[in-house]
Amino acid sequence: MLFNFGKLVSMTTLVTVLSTLSTYPTSTTAAPRSLVPRGQCAATLSTASSVATRLNSAYWNGGGWGIFWTDANTIEDFYNLMLAEGSTDLDVADSTTIGKLALEQNRNAWISQLNGSNDDAGWVVLALLKVSDYRNAHGQDASVYVNSAKIVYDLIAAEWDTSVCGGGVWWSSAHTYKNAITNELFLHTSANLYNRFGDATYLANAQKTWTWLLNSGMRNSQGLWNDGLTSSCQNNGQTTWTYNQGVVASGLAELYLATGDSSLLTQAEITLDAAISLKTQNGILKESCDNADPTSTCDNDQAMFKGLWMKHLQFYLDRATDRVSKYTDFIGAQESAVYHYATGSDWTVGNVWYAPNNGGSLFTAETQTSGLAAHVCAAKYGPC
Repeated sequence: MLFNFGKLVSMTTLVTVLSTLSTYPTSTTAAPRSLVPRGQCAATLSTASSVATRLNSAYWNGGGWGIFWTDANTIEDFYNLMLAEGSTDLDVADSTTIGKLALEQNRNAWISQLNGSNDDAGWVVLALLKVSDYRNAHGQDASVYVNSAKIVYDLIAAEWDTSVCGGGVWWSSAHTYKNAITNELFLHTSANLYNRFGDATYLANAQKTWTWLLNSGMRNSQGLWNDGLTSSCQNNGQTTWTYNQGVVASGLAELYLATGDSSLLTQAEITLDAAISLKTQNGILKESCDNADPTSTCDNDQAMFKGLWMKHLQFYLDRATDRVSKYTDFIGAQESAVYHYATGSDWTVGNVWYAPNNGGSLFTAETQTSGLAAHVCAAKYGPC
């Protein structure tokens, strides 16, 4: 692999960024305000576009880039990029499995494709809504994507159950596990849909989900969310994956926008700041399965998680607009590390960000998507 070294930030700088972030207060009294578009960094968008082009050309396999939930995130990332740069060249949703299902608007077809995976369904809702944003921005009919998002959302909502652990959405229709990510996604999509359409049912679902999450015990004493609950409804102590720490924050920011309750941002930043402190090496995000030396133990799902953290930090800052300066330098450090340490020849991006690849990095559709999310976040909220 060939690596880029044109704009590398020093390790001293990264450590300084990390220590500076830990000194910021985590509370805010700001009320929601109208969202003011922020200028994008053209140079970073150009990098993101190169990564996205490579992703689309190298990993397209007749209808998808990976497995179903990672395809949903890839679609969301493509449209997040196009909305940022005002482009149209990655408008591929209609030709994907998810897009074809959206056009069909058939509840049973969605049930068949999702196969009971409620966390997959949450990612799909977010992808469908992002495509609808793009359609609306271009004066196009977005109704099939909106309608399909609501169909899939309703399938998730039907999985809320109070008979085990006092509430929460089941991870799957097998009803064997209640976990963090499924409920964080339900929090986010519920509040997001309320902010779009004003239906009080969405707001009620968001509020009850956050109340349940907060009291579930899944957030540990360090401020990080473990994977889920045991059969006796205790924190299972499983890995504190980075994406769990990002999605809960973006969901809380959506709920903040809906309610004006600034304590939700305090709660979000308990976890964001814990991730920055505890899920990094030399100031750069590192999954526990990442290894620059042969070989990483991450599977394709896990190799995507850091990008999801970055994307949902972007979504957090989209709503918590006065918190941007707190995270700008950290975002920039991640983007620089992805560019210099994780990027190989022809704009391929691996999963190891924290150090130069020494044979351990994976290079897959999922790692490419993860890198894309980091660049798009940095184009909006990093230094330029």
